[in-house]
Amino acid sequence: MRTIGVLTSGGDAPGMNAAIRAVVRAGIYHNLRIMGIERGYNGLINGEIKNMDLSSVADIIHRGGTILKTARCEEFKTEEGRKKALNVLKVFGIEGLVVIGGDGSFTGAQKLSHAGIRTIGIPGTIDNDLGYTDYTIGFDTAINTVLESISKIRDTSASHGRANIIEVMGRHCGDIALYAGLAGGAESIILPEEGFETNKVCEKLIKGKMRGKLHSIIMLAEGIGNAFELGKEIEEKTGIETKVTVLGHIQRGGNPTAFDRVLASKMGARAVELLLNNKSGRAIGMNSNKIIDIDIDEALAKKKRFDKEMYQLAKQLSI
Repeated sequence: MRTIGVLTSGGDAPGMNAAIRAVVRAGIYHNLRIMGIERGYNGLINGEIKNMDLSSVADIIHRGGTILKTARCEEFKTEEGRKKALNVLKVFGIEGLVVIGGDGSFTGAQKLSHAGIRTIGIPGTIDNDLGYTDYTIGFDTAINTVLESISKIRDTSASHGRANIIEVMGRHCGDIALYAGLAGGAESIILPEEGFETNKVCEKLIKGKMRGKLHSIIMLAEGIGNAFELGKEIEEKTGIETKVTVLGHIQRGGNPTAFDRVLASKMGARAVELLLNNKSGRAIGMNSNKIIDIDIDEALAKKKRFDKEMYQLAKQLSI
C-alpha cells in the first residue's frame, strides 16, 4: 500500500474536515501518498484529484463543511459510471480509498470493494441514521446547533405566550429531534419512529397554559408531517398562537464540537490503519465508547434501533 485516496460524499457534516485531516496526517506519518478526491464520486469519475500534504489540512480541524467539497452522483450508480471511477483510480495509482459519508456513500464504497478496490467507510452524517454505530460524525454538532436555536426561540416565545413548532432534519431517523428535544426541555417530540395524535399534543399545551406556562416547544422531525399544517390545526383546537420555525440547512453548518472533532480524528486514523493491514470493505463506527470496524455489508444491513427508553424519558420529564 503506497497511495490512498480520500473523498467526502452526500450531505456535508461538521467534523468531515477533522476526518480528512486525520486520514492525511496519519497516512503521511506512515509514509503513504495521499490523494484528495474533490466532489465525491462525481469528482472521482471526472478525475478531480490532487495531492494532499501537511499544509493541505492545516487549520481545518475546527471548520465545518468539507474542504474536498461534496456532491451526489447519479452516474456512479450505473455500472458504466463505476467502470470510469475504477479506471481513474488505476490511472492515479490509488490502491485504497477512504469514503466519508452516509449510507448512500457507503453503498458506493461497497460496490468499489466488491470490484477489488480496498475501501474503508467513515460515517459522516448529521442524521445519526446508521444502525451499526452509536454516533456518526456531525450528529453532536447538529444537536448543539438545534439547542442554541431552541434557546433563542424560547426567549421570544415566552414574551408572546406562544407555542413554537421547531422542525429539524430527520426524514427516517428522529435522533436530532429526540436528543435536542430532551436536552432542550421540549413539551412534545414528534418522530417518524413513533406515530402521534394531534389531540394529545393539544391537550398537553392546554394543561400547560392552565397552570401558567408561558410558552411551549414542540420538536418535529421532518419525516413525520407538515409543520405548518400541524401549527394551523393546533391553533384551531387550542386557541394558542403557534409559530413554526424550520431550521433547515443551518443544522449542517458551524464549527464541529469537541466530541465530533475527536470522533473524526479517531476514525480517520483507524481507516489508515486498516488499509495498511490490507483490510477492505470495512465500516468504522463507535460502540460503547470504543472505535470499531465491521464488514460494510453488515453495516448497511443493520437497522437503526430506536431508543425507546430515551423517548419515554422525554415524555416523562415533559409532563
